[in-house]
Amino acid sequence: MTSNSPAPPPIANHPPLRLHVPEPRFRPGEEASFDGLDIPAAGSVRQPEIGAAAAEFRDLAYTLVRVLDDEGRAVGPWHPHLEPERLRRMLRAMALTRVFDDIMFRAQRQGKTSFYMKSLGEEAASIGAAFALAGDDMVFPSYRQQGLLIARGWSIQDMMNQIYGNRADRLQGRQLPIMYSAKDASFFSISGNLATQFPQAVGWAMASAARGDTRIAATWCGEGSTAEGDFHSACTFASVYRAPVILNVVNNQWAISAFSGFAGAEETTFAARGIGYGIASLRVDGNDVLAVFAATQWAADRARTNHGPTLIELFTYRAEGHSTSDDPGAYRSAQEARNWPLGDPIARLKQHLIGLGEWNEERHAAMDSELAAQVRADQKAAEANGILGHGLHQPLEMMFEGVFEEMPWHLREQRQAMLDEQKAAGL
Repeated sequence: MTSNSPAPPPIANHPPLRLHVPEPRFRPGEEASFDGLDIPAAGSVRQPEIGAAAAEFRDLAYTLVRVLDDEGRAVGPWHPHLEPERLRRMLRAMALTRVFDDIMFRAQRQGKTSFYMKSLGEEAASIGAAFALAGDDMVFPSYRQQGLLIARGWSIQDMMNQIYGNRADRLQGRQLPIMYSAKDASFFSISGNLATQFPQAVGWAMASAARGDTRIAATWCGEGSTAEGDFHSACTFASVYRAPVILNVVNNQWAISAFSGFAGAEETTFAARGIGYGIASLRVDGNDVLAVFAATQWAADRARTNHGPTLIELFTYRAEGHSTSDDPGAYRSAQEARNWPLGDPIARLKQHLIGLGEWNEERHAAMDSELAAQVRADQKAAEANGILGHGLHQPLEMMFEGVFEEMPWHLREQRQAMLDEQKAAGL
């Protein structure tokens, strides 16, 4: 029933309602300063028992788990006490990821592929986790976790073949460059649709538990993706069924050109999003590979002992643009990456190893040269198979394949008609 009576008059002395529109702290051309950022001292955050109830350590969603201090020393209860050889392998994997990124970025600028995304400054978010997980734990990455494949020893040349979409591309050019898929590496196919990998990871983890398996799942998304419905659906199922899964939110401060405030960073942390679901939640220094390793190992042990999921916010910074299609100078201060207070993940681990007497600048320079030569050799081999846009690398009939287990009759007819036309044209 509708009323024709006029709307009531405004209440006296009440200001008009208004919306809050988040604004980044710094714009292009402005001085960038992170002086107001609350960064606790390394080693100052407690480590709960593996089986502790999530409600007992809600405070860990609002602080920052750190292991490496400003002098590169590993301190505190999260110190994983890794042997030097393992630390060197972690350093090498991060350095290899960065070299791979640099060379593929240049390849895109040279017109050899259409698209690329670098993980500069975020290498620890994938490498630290990869070294803490078992090799057959299933990983459900977003599009900036190429370090997972690299840390698991996957072929650089195979990754390049996918980027180039050439005749050696196992995915036959069906995926956007950098959206890898490697079943043998327990690496789930990357999707450009945001946060879809979260419910997939939770579902896989639930299936693993239902089968009585011992493998867990881990997944990654950006902080902007936590505003997607898939993220929250995944959290509901993970919490209710205590799925053996690690939910990683890579907070690199920017979702393309939208700063993290549009996803809720002004009001609370992204780790705090797990609290409402009863999920164990940690906020971790994402540029400290030892902290990432320790937090992932803790979460993995929790999942393997049937204590349920863990949400980890990896607090880091996207040092480059979102992708090769993005110009970060159009929306953020050019000084932000340089002034980021948590430093560079490779430089921090290098400093730690040097402090242990297990590394030096000469060995580091030699490693960088060796890795650059290795990646360039892989690039040459991959480009021998073709580059994107230079001719047809896959037979035309493959467009009908790989969709149905049994091709329906109308597609068989279309496929045959196309083959007949090719034959008549002498192709």
